[in-house]
Amino acid sequence: MALPVLTQEQRADALARAARARTRRAEVKVSLKNGSMRLSEFLDAAKDDEVLGKMKVVSLLQSMPRVGATTAGAVMAEVGISSSRRVRGLGAHQRAELVRRFG
Repeated sequence: MALPVLTQEQRADALARAARARTRRAEVKVSLKNGSMRLSEFLDAAKDDEVLGKMKVVSLLQSMPRVGATTAGAVMAEVGISSSRRVRGLGAHQRAELVRRFG
């Protein structure tokens, strides 16, 4: 599939939106890491925020305190979450189990 041809304005707008999305995700990750935001609060916010909803679950878990790649992978395997799953694609039982484990 060929990429669409964008005007300079459209390209600049897309780049600006992407930069805002990266900044928003980085801010939320810091909030999760330092404990000022709980996972349950993040999941509630992700229902309405498209930027947060498109975040990968593995990235979300790794931004939790004391959770690295190994722990995140193990938890995702136990809960039955694919490594490519995004937050918005989580089922109700998967969300509930993550909240039970991480708060």
